[in-house]
Order: sequence, then structure tokens, then C-alpha cells
Amino acid sequence: MVLPVFLAGPILRRTTQDEVCIWAVTSKPLTADFTLYQAEQDDAFYEANFADQKQIQLGDHCYIVMAQFKGDAPFLVDTPLQYDIVLDGHSMLSSLEGVLYGDESRPTFVIPSRAEHIAHGSCRHPHHHCEDALAALDISHEDTPVEKRANLLIMTGDQIYADDVCGPLMSAIRQTISLLGMKNQEMEGDNIRWCSELSPDKTPYYSRTQILPFSDINHGLIKRLFKAKPEPVFSSRTTENHLISFNEFIAMYMLVWSPELWQHIEIEKTVPTLSQELQKRWDIELAELARFRTGLVHLRRLFAHIPTYMIFDDHNVTDDFNLTVGWERAVNNSAFAQGIITNAMMAYFFCQGWGNQPKAFTQDFWTPLQTFLDSPDPATFYAMTQVTHHFEQWHYTIPTTPKVVVVDTRTRRWRSESSYNKPSGLMDWESLMDFQQDVFNNDAVVVVSPAPMFGVKFIETIQRIVTFLGHPLATDSENWMAHPGSANALLNIFKHPKTPKNFVILSGDVHYSFAYDVRMRFRKSSPRIWQITCSGFRNQFPEPFLSIFEWLDRKLFWPESPLNVFTRRKRMRIERRKPDNGGPGLLVNQSAVGVVKLDQDGAPKYIGLLTGKGTRVAFHPCEDTDKEEEFPSADLSR
Repeated sequence: MVLPVFLAGPILRRTTQDEVCIWAVTSKPLTADFTLYQAEQDDAFYEANFADQKQIQLGDHCYIVMAQFKGDAPFLVDTPLQYDIVLDGHSMLSSLEGVLYGDESRPTFVIPSRAEHIAHGSCRHPHHHCEDALAALDISHEDTPVEKRANLLIMTGDQIYADDVCGPLMSAIRQTISLLGMKNQEMEGDNIRWCSELSPDKTPYYSRTQILPFSDINHGLIKRLFKAKPEPVFSSRTTENHLISFNEFIAMYMLVWSPELWQHIEIEKTVPTLSQELQKRWDIELAELARFRTGLVHLRRLFAHIPTYMIFDDHNVTDDFNLTVGWERAVNNSAFAQGIITNAMMAYFFCQGWGNQPKAFTQDFWTPLQTFLDSPDPATFYAMTQVTHHFEQWHYTIPTTPKVVVVDTRTRRWRSESSYNKPSGLMDWESLMDFQQDVFNNDAVVVVSPAPMFGVKFIETIQRIVTFLGHPLATDSENWMAHPGSANALLNIFKHPKTPKNFVILSGDVHYSFAYDVRMRFRKSSPRIWQITCSGFRNQFPEPFLSIFEWLDRKLFWPESPLNVFTRRKRMRIERRKPDNGGPGLLVNQSAVGVVKLDQDGAPKYIGLLTGKGTRVAFHPCEDTDKEEEFPSADLSR
């Protein structure tokens, strides 16, 4: 079988006047030239060879290309540019099916100096029953001049669901590993010694829950007295096909971002080893996965044309990743669990993290990583586990106007000191101080936080009650207000006199979309804050639960409700925006891409959605709709 050169990508990553970063996966080393052109010109003004860039071999036919191109002078900004990948005088991109728009001869893009038109969102679930909004965004760009397209795509988390893989996709992942000759890996599980043992003939589909790690380290006194059975370390309810090995994580990224490998994969329609019930489930998942695959050609084209930035959230690794100290203790007590986390983090680095800010990954990161890849044994893997566990540079900024500040809410948590079973704060004191320095002394900033900083109060109240009852993992109790220390520190940053005048917060995670206008009460110089949430690209919240929760939120937390005094946002006034989708609710429960357009001062002039069905929804200020006016007197956050 002859494989194409490009298995995934190219994806345009960090793109500034100082650097243009390209990510791809190829079947052989790439020796072509990268060329840059001004639009409609035939002579390249910049040329460099991929052979001088990082190309990491992960299999016989699998190379991760991580190219960072820099010029002797700054690249042109706010001007249509084109790029190509040229081998022996011939364009390699023109032969990639569907990668160009209309009459393009090369992908066209703009290096933005201003973050004035941003597409954003999170949560792209391959077998969820809804449309792929990223495909809709690409289609909307077909007849749009490059100057009028979104100039940044910011993906706010959960670009894969490592803890919720459908059976047919797991079949494709295992075939990809064999097809590309990806390296075997020694594991430290009780039931798994080599990742090759994860093949379906040895580890059947939908059977992984029992081979994943169990632990009793967090059992309380009652459970210890009654000698309760160990419980799963990974708390997701969909672990039947949980990704485990490094090559599985890498293969999944390729399969959800590119149509190329699917042409060389054949998924069985009937699996003899499955029960009748599981076969029925397989059939449903196979049909939904087929719908998902039709959008991949659009996703590939979109990624090739727009500077794309990413950040991870829990499902990129596993559900409830670092949610509580107890969860972390259980993972740290199991070499197998630690190994799965390390595999996920290494794959995140290769496929997402590096392209956000390559300079963050110094030789202290690269040396142990390359040592592990050259010799993947337990000793080198342990060294890499220590590197990923202590690495603190997943956050980054984008040098636009306004400045974009992307925070890491997963690896630098403010751990609860009162209980192993209480949610950790999304950022610890040191990371919040780093965040403060990033935003201070700017007139305006765009902050990217996977979880909304200002969420739906009723849902946060449910999470708080469930946490009080000792089950924070049951409701993903990971909102910014769940931990008093990080909540107070965050709110104090907003109150600081050096905080920006305009504060746009982009978030995802929650599987529905909304927009809030936020102000500080009793302050003439209050910063203007907009909480803009879009989730998910291909995911939705279960109904009728969301409609019920929203109705209760509006009834219980009306402006003069005494319940407001029990919230930590008592000094904030929050005005909900009304979507013009014709419905009565203020939350939009559709797969969508968020679209934000900013004025010169960094304030939003348009907040909206492009749904997976291609319709547009705008969020309008509603002066008479449910203003949340908090009680200023009592501080109950302690």
C-alpha cells in the first residue's frame, strides 16, 4: 500500500510577524521547501527547507513535522499572503484534495496584528449526534475574501475525547497504528505489559474499563471498615475504549483532524465477538462516525488557512483530570495511571501544545523526550513523566492588539487544604500572579479560559451541593467559584486599578453557549468585562435538563433574590445577553463556533455563533432581562 506524503495537516499554527509555524504528519521525511508569497504574485519573498526543521519519527511511516520559520526581517502583517510546500518545483499542496478555496493556487492567510475577528469554541466529540460546526465555519469562508474571514481560530479545549472513544473509532486507531508501523511501548499495568496487547484480538472492544487502574487510596473510614472494593482511578463513565498508549493518542489526533488516513482504513460492520447489545451500539456509533468523517475535508482546509491556537482541558487526557487532590493521589499511587497521563500529555505537546508557543519548550524538555522516543523503556518513560508533571509553560500569550492571554487551568491547580475530596482551584496563586502580570497595564485583553469565569449560577450551585455531599467528580465541579482562594484572587484581579479597561473572556467546556456583560458594583472606574462562552464544536448538553436548569436559574437568582448573598460574585453585576434565535432561553444548546468582532478599543461590537447547521445567532444586550445584582454587604466566600 502506497501512503500519501501528508497524513494530517498542514495546520497553520502560531503566526506572527516574527514566525510562521506549520504542523503536519507525514509518511516520510519532508524535504520540500516552504515558500511565502504576497497575494497574486509568483515570486516567493521567503523560502526555507523543511529538512532544517524538527521532524520526529514516531513510526516506520509516521513523522511529526514541527516547523518554525523565521525571517531576517519581520513578516508582513494585515496583508493577504500565500504559502506553498514545493518539492522539485512542484506544489505539494495543490495535489491535496479540497485543501484550497475556489480559484486559489495556494492557501491564503493573514498574519494579524490585531485580534479583531476571532472564531472560538471547544468540545469536538466525533460520535455525538449533531453537526460539526468547524466544517460549517470552513464552508462560510468559501466565498469570503481573506480580509473578512476570522483572523484567529482559538480552540478552548477538548479537541479529542480520550475517555470516550466509540468502538468503530477504536478500530480505526488500532488500524492506523499497524498501518504506520508505530513503535511499541512497554507499560506498567497489571494486565498490560506492552501497548501491542491493546489490539482488539487481545483486548476486545468495550472491555478496557476492567484493565484500567483501580485504587482504594481515597477510601474513607467507613469504606475501610467495610473493606470496600477498590474504585476506578479514572472517573469517566465512558471508559470502555479509553485511550492508553502514546501511539493511540497520536493516531486519534490524525483521524479527527484529517480525511487522509480514512481512505486506507476499513471498519468492520459486524464484529462477531460483540454481544447483540454491543453490536447495536456499534451500528449507531458507526453511522454517526460516518457523518463526522464527511466534515474532515472541510476541517483540513480551514486549518490550512487560519492561524490556529489551542489549549487542553480534561477530555484531552481523561475526565476530571486534576479535579481534586484525592484524584491526583490515586493517579500518583498507580504507575499505570501515571503512564496514561504522561502518554496523553506527550501527545498533547506534539499535536497541540508546541504550536502555541514553540520557544516555551527548551532543551530541558526536548532532551528527555527524544531520549524516550529513541529508547522507549520504563527508565526513559519515568524521566519523561517527571518532565510533564513539573512543566509549567502550557499557558501563553499572542502578541496582537488587544493582547490574547491563554491560561492553563489543568496543571497548576490551587489544591484544597481542607479535604482531598474538594475541587481544586483552576489556577494556583503563582499562576494567577503570572496571569495578573500578563494582563496588567494593557488597555484591553482577550483572555482564554477553558471553563467560564462567570458561569450559570444554578448549575454551579448544584455542583457546590454535590461537592458538599462528597461527590465532586459526579458533576464535574470545576468552576472558578468552586475554590474560595482562587475565586477571591481572580475577583481581586478584576478590582485592581491596573486591570484592563476592557476584558473579553472566551470560554468553552460546558456544552452550551451564552454571553454576559459584567461590571463591578459601586465603582465608577469598573472595567468592562464580557464573558463569552461557546461549546461545543460537536457536542450539546442533554435536554430537557439544560432548559430546566436555565428556568430555575432565572427564577431563583432574579435581581433581588436573597439567594444572591450566598454567591462569591456578590460585588459583580451580570447582565445576560439575549440570543436572536427565536427561542425563549438565554442559553443556546446547539453545536456552534463562536464569532467575536472587536472595536478599536477592544470592546465587542458583535458576539455571535455560527451553528453546525450554518445558521447565525447574535447575542444582544437585554437591558430589562434578569440583571444579577448581588448583595454587597456580607462576604461569605471564606
